[in-house]
Amino acid sequence: MDRHTAEPRVDHMPGSKAQEWVEYHHQFSAPSTYVYDFVWDITADAEGPFCTDVDGNVLMDFTSHVAAAPLGYNNPKVMDRLSEFDLIDPIKIAGQDFYASGGWPPEDPEIPSPTQLMDRLIDSTDHYDMDRVFLSNSGAEAVENAIKICYNRRGHRGVCFDGAFHGRTLGALSLNRSKTIHRKGYPEVPGIISVPYISTEEAYREKWQTNGPGGNVLADKLDPDAGIIDPDEVAYIILEPVQGEGGYRVPHDAFIKDLEQLRHDHGIYVIVDEIQAGMGRTGKMWAVDHLDLTPDVITSAKGLRVGATISRSDVFPEEKGRLSSTWGAGDVLSAAQGVATIDAIHEHDLLDNATERGRQMWETIADADMDSIVDIRGRGLMFAVEFDTKDRREEVIKQALGRGLLTLGCGYKSLRLLPPLDVTEREIDIGANVFLEAVDAAEHTAPTTTAGSGDAS
Repeated sequence: MDRHTAEPRVDHMPGSKAQEWVEYHHQFSAPSTYVYDFVWDITADAEGPFCTDVDGNVLMDFTSHVAAAPLGYNNPKVMDRLSEFDLIDPIKIAGQDFYASGGWPPEDPEIPSPTQLMDRLIDSTDHYDMDRVFLSNSGAEAVENAIKICYNRRGHRGVCFDGAFHGRTLGALSLNRSKTIHRKGYPEVPGIISVPYISTEEAYREKWQTNGPGGNVLADKLDPDAGIIDPDEVAYIILEPVQGEGGYRVPHDAFIKDLEQLRHDHGIYVIVDEIQAGMGRTGKMWAVDHLDLTPDVITSAKGLRVGATISRSDVFPEEKGRLSSTWGAGDVLSAAQGVATIDAIHEHDLLDNATERGRQMWETIADADMDSIVDIRGRGLMFAVEFDTKDRREEVIKQALGRGLLTLGCGYKSLRLLPPLDVTEREIDIGANVFLEAVDAAEHTAPTTTAGSGDAS
């Protein structure tokens, strides 16, 4: 496959082989979230945003596996680096008890290991005075460890936001506020305070600002004299710097400044969940870099290829054994992928590319002025389009798939687009125009009677 000339090419979706594969798969698979009957053929040609399914259809993947494949498929910016790495056994070591060297010296070995990955993460967060990393297997584990280290230092309560999604382990699940299906019937960590996530000026005035002593709903609750919650009981405030599952909502500037003030006034730790928004997706290495907010803990995963909880020495527990994981810092191959990804982002100016190509996609879709599109939002290549109805959104996803473009829903009636970070001008032009063709088709086929309340503000 030549990425420079490839285009989506679809005969039928899903094809007969895909349908047979899916049927076979579900003889063994527990019920979960399967978005498409799209079956990637890992033996077939794929590069960047282009991949091939088991029926020979060529698709353009603008989901990047929900940002977990930040450079798409078989990208030489990563693969050429990994080709130096002869596979070994064990490829996963007991990382919290053992060390692994890929050569000498430790600062720049032939093959990067978990040690070098942690080094790069500290380098990318030193403007927040972060100096320690705990590696884990997933984003949910990164969040679990973030809340654990905050609880270890202060309080027994936490603050989360409407629309939030932080993972599916029980601790992280207790912080989710995006869909009922995620939490219903499961026990929860007690003491969680839920408040609105504010993304518009209207919502800031109507849902956040108050006439109370603190001037906003959270400050009022924590006011030492008139509030209902002792701020010393609150260990952390956790938020996504751009909400993912909740609809790709960008926070309002004044709302963020209020959170920074609360951090300053009460010493409450701020955990920033960068699992989807981080690793260059928004045009900066971390989405919080766009905000006037000082994080005390950053969680990363997906594009990093492993989970990571990043913070300061004064936040992490001093006692050994408070945190541990057999495999957490021991996935040697994934750590090397993470290093190669971070290096590629910097060496190939992919932060600038994410900004420029995101702007191109925004302008192309906005200029089309489609009747059913009610909002466009996001940052960089973390991009969302909101439709007039949920049914319309679902029809656009279907129509796009039939034309060879993979997309994903988010929020109530929004759709997200996450091209690879090195997506080209040509690829954005192709993908955006296929998307607009799908919207045009959906405007002639989808019902318009389920507008609902839209994404929360």
